[in-house]
Amino acid sequence: MMESQKYAIVDLETTGHSPANGDRMIQIAIVIMKDWEIERTYTKFINPGKAIPTFIQDLTHITNEDVKDAFPFEAHADYIYELLADCVFVAHNADFDLSFLQAEFKRAGLPKWQGKKMDTVELAKILFPMSLGFKLGDLAADLNIELANAHRADDDARATAELFKHCWKELLSLPQLTLEQMHKRSFRLKSNISQLFFEALQIKRQHTTGRENVHYYRNFAIGNGRNKHEHVTETIAYPQSVDEKITLMSKALPNFEERPAQFDMMDTIWRALHEQQECVIEASTGIGKTAGYLLPAILFARAVNKKIAISTYTSYLQEQLVEEELPKIEKILGTKVNLCVLKGMQHYIDLDRFEQCMAYADESYDDTFTILQILVWLTKTETGVLSELNVSGGGQLFLEKIRKIPNDKPSKGFDFYEQALKNSAVADCIVTNHAMVLSDLVRQTPLFTEIDGWIIDEAHQFIQAAMQQDEVVFSYTQWKYIFGQIGTMEDTALFQQFCQAAKKKQRVAMQNLQHLDAQFIRLQRTFDETIQRTIQKLQQQMKGKQAGSKCTLFLEDVSFAKETFAQVSKLTQQWLDLATSITQSFENAIEQLDKNDQYVLSEWQYWIREVKIKIAEWDDIFLSPQEGNSVWLEFDVRSVPGSLHVFKKPVNVTPIIEKVLAPLRQQASIVWTSGTLTVPGNERFVTRQLGISDNVEVLKLQAPPAYYAGAKAFIVTDMPDIQHVSQEEYIEAVAHAITRTVRMTEGRCFVLFTAQDMLRKTVELIQDSELLDDYMLFAQGVTGGSRMRILKSFQKFSHAVLFGTNSFWEGVDVPGDALASVIVVRLPFSSPEEPVFKARAKHLTTLGRNSFTELSLPEAIMRFKQGFGRLIRSSQDKGAFIVLDRRITSKSYGKEFIKALPPIDVKKLQLPELLKELNHWQK
Repeated sequence: MMESQKYAIVDLETTGHSPANGDRMIQIAIVIMKDWEIERTYTKFINPGKAIPTFIQDLTHITNEDVKDAFPFEAHADYIYELLADCVFVAHNADFDLSFLQAEFKRAGLPKWQGKKMDTVELAKILFPMSLGFKLGDLAADLNIELANAHRADDDARATAELFKHCWKELLSLPQLTLEQMHKRSFRLKSNISQLFFEALQIKRQHTTGRENVHYYRNFAIGNGRNKHEHVTETIAYPQSVDEKITLMSKALPNFEERPAQFDMMDTIWRALHEQQECVIEASTGIGKTAGYLLPAILFARAVNKKIAISTYTSYLQEQLVEEELPKIEKILGTKVNLCVLKGMQHYIDLDRFEQCMAYADESYDDTFTILQILVWLTKTETGVLSELNVSGGGQLFLEKIRKIPNDKPSKGFDFYEQALKNSAVADCIVTNHAMVLSDLVRQTPLFTEIDGWIIDEAHQFIQAAMQQDEVVFSYTQWKYIFGQIGTMEDTALFQQFCQAAKKKQRVAMQNLQHLDAQFIRLQRTFDETIQRTIQKLQQQMKGKQAGSKCTLFLEDVSFAKETFAQVSKLTQQWLDLATSITQSFENAIEQLDKNDQYVLSEWQYWIREVKIKIAEWDDIFLSPQEGNSVWLEFDVRSVPGSLHVFKKPVNVTPIIEKVLAPLRQQASIVWTSGTLTVPGNERFVTRQLGISDNVEVLKLQAPPAYYAGAKAFIVTDMPDIQHVSQEEYIEAVAHAITRTVRMTEGRCFVLFTAQDMLRKTVELIQDSELLDDYMLFAQGVTGGSRMRILKSFQKFSHAVLFGTNSFWEGVDVPGDALASVIVVRLPFSSPEEPVFKARAKHLTTLGRNSFTELSLPEAIMRFKQGFGRLIRSSQDKGAFIVLDRRITSKSYGKEFIKALPPIDVKKLQLPELLKELNHWQK
């Protein structure tokens, strides 16, 4: 029996990151753990011999006063050195703590500490691959580990020890096969985690009874959670009267409040589904929209044994439906509801492809790491949807290789996407997204032919989805990346490996491979020359224009030679034809391929497919007639051609939407709903774009005034006029107003911008001022991570501010105390230079219509309404909606914005008065 290992879990607080630059330790904590029990803890304040920077004091709550009577590190060095002897060094980001400690030992005249180290960041990323964040605080919150004072060494070390123990338990819960696969790869990791994997594997081998709660497919252990749906037929009568609805809902929801608008919505949808009608419902926040459509939809599906599809815009809303709303509905109905989420094929993992990638020996650290994360995730996931994984940037590249893509070969065994399709066949309701609905038109076998009722939630976003669906993008760096991946015979890239495999098996004539290589070199050269000429033309056109470094130009305004673009297309097609025929002769040979060759062949086919996609986009952008589309170039003057992108988007999506919906309208009822479907003075702004007949009435359902009792709107009247001062001056005023407001409301604030550039400059100015250093600032495009990740991080801190642009104006829910105020920096007009907007405005002008009143103003009012909608998400919510843009009072259209708000108190006042009001209101 091996002797049990002793671990020293260490955390340091320091004056900064660099001992070489004079940074010193201010606190150390060491937790000694043996047999997964804490044996002892050691914690000391350390006198750094210098003042502690203010931001470190804010972060750690360790002051100069705390350390003034403490001894310097040298006084403790021998004892600490002894304490760490015979231990494995464990820390959350071990590289930092260990290197800092080694520098301090060296300063104290001690030799370098020798031993193994384990990093709990690396370990937790592997074992909890679906976590939203891997900071100690994030993981502690996820795993219910107590962490009262983050960034204090004693509390952090104790929490890290708990996390380490959680990781060990998690390891022991994994199937033996998974552990074996992980152990085999773990020697490439940055810390000595392989030892831990080995110990877990030894225990597993001794104690496995042969019964593990997993399925085995190919060479993977896959969790049992992906239970197949069963067909439930129990029907429940629709509650026709108000009393029946109240009885049904209050039985399951003890705090149920009757909302007449919600009942109206239910009845309208019930009728529309029965009569196969189309209906449009604008349902304001607070009426319980989701339950308002889910209940009648499910009851209808059961009553007539038909299927309903619910389409939303964001994945976040799909998750919310399944995780939060569905359990409530099941409780109300007292029965299991078969609801199935169906995403596009490319969202799912292709297990066969993953197996091939694993069999291939030559991996980078990122690849190895991502494979380990996926092996753990496969034992947990119920969906096989890759977006559940939180991987690094390099990991994202690996995920691209293992996505499911359309091909002619059916999968030989278990497949997550096929499972989702089977589940949808017996489901009462399918939850999907707008993009899936729109792409059904071009699918070889449409998925939605059996649907009898559609509920399209966030209906206004269907327009955006249609625009994205038809968007085509050319990216210079993507083309170069693909060329680099394929390579020539001389490069150590894929083509060289393909040639070696072909030679080894003597499958392909050498001259054919040489011909293909020459063809590829010619293609690359022609591509580079074509782009280079285009760049020269652009630079000539931009001469003398004192634009910023980022430039946007419409393709029609750029004079470029179509012949060279056609030449690139022709050469690519010739290369593709030859590559495809060579690949077929490789595949057709009888002799079995070994795993390595299979991988090379599979990779080769993958990149051929990528080239096919790219050349189709090239032809679409540069060689096709562009009627009805807007095509523009974007580049940064400082980095061409690297930054060159060309975008193509439709100017008018109504015909696209009508084409998709025509077959649906014939066979099913369609319910369109959203919190914002109308704007004052332009009721049909959204419905006309969606191709909905003017005969279909828009039912507007508003929450009762009492719902908004906790909301107040304030218009700040002493801000500078945005159109009469420089951007710097306006940003200074904005930064001042934000910092004062945030300090008054103690954070929990959304600040909404219309442009990323202004957001970034404002955040930088606030950071430089250090006035909000004791607040957590999260900024879209500045803080790393997706929109949802930023939002979830924001919700974890009471003193936090979130700076967001367009996508934060809507579709994010922050109920309760997590949000105290929304600050609107500018009225959300689209930039007149934004290419799609510019093209749509131009289109309207050519038709003799007013682009400001018909496009610019209604779009801005819609966003403004949505911005307000972030604030009040329940009748208990209290919040201030603060507008810093004076145009709302000085321009004639300003009253249209105010009219779009619910019936709440709107005050116009100067910043000092606003701060007094907020101070008084907070108490």
